[in-house]
Amino acid sequence: MALHLAVKKLLSSTTIGLATVVSIACSPIKTLNALVPSDGYALHSDIAYGNLPRQKLDVYQPTKHVKNNEAKSPVIIFYYGGSWDSGDKADYKFAAEAFTSNGFVTVIPDYRVYPEVTFPGLMADPATAAKWVKDHILEFGGDPNRVFLAGHSAGAHIAVMLSLNSEYLAKEHLKPTDFRGTIGSAGPYDFLPVKTDRLKAIFGPEDQRWKSQPIEFVTGKNQPMLLLVGLKDTTVWTHNTFNLAAKIKAKGGQVEIVEFPTYGHIDMAAKLAKPLRGNGELLKPMVDFVNSH
Repeated sequence: MALHLAVKKLLSSTTIGLATVVSIACSPIKTLNALVPSDGYALHSDIAYGNLPRQKLDVYQPTKHVKNNEAKSPVIIFYYGGSWDSGDKADYKFAAEAFTSNGFVTVIPDYRVYPEVTFPGLMADPATAAKWVKDHILEFGGDPNRVFLAGHSAGAHIAVMLSLNSEYLAKEHLKPTDFRGTIGSAGPYDFLPVKTDRLKAIFGPEDQRWKSQPIEFVTGKNQPMLLLVGLKDTTVWTHNTFNLAAKIKAKGGQVEIVEFPTYGHIDMAAKLAKPLRGNGELLKPMVDFVNSH
């Protein structure tokens, strides 16, 4: 719901037609996605990576790889946010379009969320989806040796946790080093203590909650990592990004930070959308990161 309300506000402040303004009141995410180009990719939707209803993913394949046999593309697995209790892969067409427009095969999985699962169980589906990508993405023009984990908000927590704590990928017979790098946008990586009853339920007994913090698993041996942070974010405090980056650097690991002085929490995803993209200041560092690794 927060994503829908925030996107409604962003779209209302953008120069668009009257009919669009009217439709925003009904469904801001659908409106945003309706304004995003649909001709630069082929969508392969609702592919099962498991047997459960939410174990499905969408693959967005750049059109040029449908028409000819060019070199394989880098791959981005994008885990959406939603406070670990909500989200729908169909809402993130705008992010997939941003990545495919730069030649990247993009995979957006659904995954089980609270209350169906709690931590650490909520890490299982993202790891299984990553395994599916490694095994099958070549069929969609993607390079299985150039797969990147990425996410926004709770999805950034998931992507970064997969890259720092090897136990989740190990259950799928994978290692963090099987992935080329990680991109986290506005992620919670160091957020104890949790204060709401909902978060306490999601992350379990107090003496076990440290295991949910990506910062606790920094060894300095991580694959390259890009952390993006909006300095106006009041949903996930900026110390999450700065503390994680500082610890990785102190351990000799690879990490880059890009700061956005005027961006809030939702901006750190919504500004990927073409109607809100401007000069591409959010998208560009992601593209540069993928192209350089």
